[in-house]
Parts: sequence; structure tokens; C-alpha cells
Amino acid sequence: MKSILNIKLSLPIFIICCFLASGATYIFALKSSNEKIELLNQEQAEKELLATDDCNYKVDRMSGYKFIKPLMFVDRECEAASLKPIKLKILQIIDSYKASQNLNQASVYIRDFNSTSWTAINPQENYEPGSLFKVPILLCFLKMNEIHPGILNRKLRLEVPFENKLNVAFKSKSIQVGKSYTIRQLLKYMIVYSDNNATMLLNQNIQFSVLTRIFSDLDLPIPDKDAPHYYFTVGQYSMFMRAIYNACYLNTEDSQYAAELLTQAVFSEGIRNAIPKPIPIAHKFGESGNYDEIQLHESAIVYLHNRPFLLTIMTKGKDNKKLAKLMSDITNVVYEDFAK
Repeated sequence: MKSILNIKLSLPIFIICCFLASGATYIFALKSSNEKIELLNQEQAEKELLATDDCNYKVDRMSGYKFIKPLMFVDRECEAASLKPIKLKILQIIDSYKASQNLNQASVYIRDFNSTSWTAINPQENYEPGSLFKVPILLCFLKMNEIHPGILNRKLRLEVPFENKLNVAFKSKSIQVGKSYTIRQLLKYMIVYSDNNATMLLNQNIQFSVLTRIFSDLDLPIPDKDAPHYYFTVGQYSMFMRAIYNACYLNTEDSQYAAELLTQAVFSEGIRNAIPKPIPIAHKFGESGNYDEIQLHESAIVYLHNRPFLLTIMTKGKDNKKLAKLMSDITNVVYEDFAK
């Protein structure tokens, strides 16, 4: 029997074997090289992260329980560098509005819900919330319903209309004097149509201790029911919208209900105006101020595909329509960046 070493290969077969051997060697070398590159990239990313991520984290937990402290929020204490380009663009828009005397002041809060990234502009400025306060009222009644199931089916009757000394620029539907409504119906009028008559009727039947507990749990200043004014910063107000989105305060069913009501809000002059209609947003606007200085605000959860975000804008100026246009312009910048 002939030894294998003595078998003569034909030239074509020899060439094919050499080609296959070379290819296998190349593929192995390429794979090994790619693995090394990937490993180096991972190591470099870890080094950069360790070098730059020196930001502290704040953990907020709910108190008042004997054996547990439910987790509410985990926040980075410093702003995200990745959101700096958006912040600079928004600052330019705000400066341009101030230069044209359409704006006295504006504050903005942005949070990426897929991460802990956030940024804020003029975060220390205080604003009167106006109808933005209707969201904590909504949370209060839903919490009351958790404590006393069935309370949302209770009927209330409007005897006298709400008197508003400030000229409201954005009006919608309202409940009627002499008619009765369930609390669930009143919540819809209050949130969807921003109805002050529904809000007044709800306020007459609110459990104030539950409302103050909400503020306490969210680490916000406790409102004084006898005080003529209450103020929020953009970051403080954003806590309510975050609590709804994260379902970290109400149960999941009530959090879903609150968000769904907010997606039906009819106000369309600000944030909604800059977001494509197919994209749902859960939002609430508010008017306040006086004849010398008007305030217009809006806070919205934008359900952008795979990158939802929170945007809260608070403004002070002379013209509600121009302030609404400012909110729309700011939203457009944020949306375009997040939609990339």
C-alpha cells in the first residue's frame, strides 16, 4: 500500500487546497483581529466611563411605612453631556425671544426616559402653575380611590359657576350649572378640557391630607390651602409626570388611567403643535400670572417610538400666543434631536 506522503496531487487540486488553507487562515486572523479591536473598544469605553462618570446619584424612597421604603426615583445629580447640544439650541431660541420683547423668562426640563439623562435651563426660576396644578389633583383623587374604592363613582352637583378674574386665553368645554357629574367625569373635564368649573367642584370635595401626602412623598414643598399662591420650578413639577410614567406612586391601573386622560388633552398650541400627530403625548398646560405678566406652561410625556422623553416648559411674558409659539419652537428642537 502506498504511503500517503507518496501520493502525487494534481495541480488543480493542489491550488484549491492552498486557496482553502489561505482563506481559513485569513478568516481566523480577521476574526481574531476583530475580537481584539472589539475588546480594546470595550476597554476604552469602560476607561472613558470611569473617567467621566463621577456624578453622584440621588435615591428617593417613600417613607411612612414600618418595614418598607418603596423606591420612587433614582437621579443623576449632574446634567447629561449628551443633551448639551439641545440645551445650547434652546438657549439661543430663548435669547432671540427675549430680544424681540416677547419673553421675560423661560425654563425648560428634559429627561430621556430610556436613561438617567436630563438637562435643565433656568431650573431655579419659580412659576405659578395655574392649570398645571390639576395633575396633582388628579393624582389625589386616584389615590383617594385606592384608599376608598368606588369614590370615583360618587356624584357631585355644580350649583354656582367658577369665577376667574384672569382672562383665560385657551378655553374649551365645561360642565353645566345645575347638573350632576361623577367624580370620574369631572376628572375628565378637568384634565382633557382644563375645565375650571369641574376643578372647583373637585376641590370642594378633596381630601387635603392625601394631597399633602403626595407632595411629601415626591419631596416637594407642602402646599398651604389658605395661601393665595403656590410656585413650582420646572424640575419640581416634572416629578408628577415622572410618577405617572414610572407608575411608582399610584398602582399600575390608575397610572395608566391618568396617562390616558392626559393623552386626550385638547390643548394643541404648544408642545402638541410641534410633535407629529401619529405620536401620542400625555400633556397638561397651565395659564397664570396677571395683567402685567402672563405665564404659560406645559409638561408632556412624548411617546416617541423607542425613545420616550419628558419635556416641561414654563414661560413668562406679555402674549399667550407668542409664549405658545415659543413652546412649540423649543419642542421642535428637542423632537428633532430625539428622533434622529
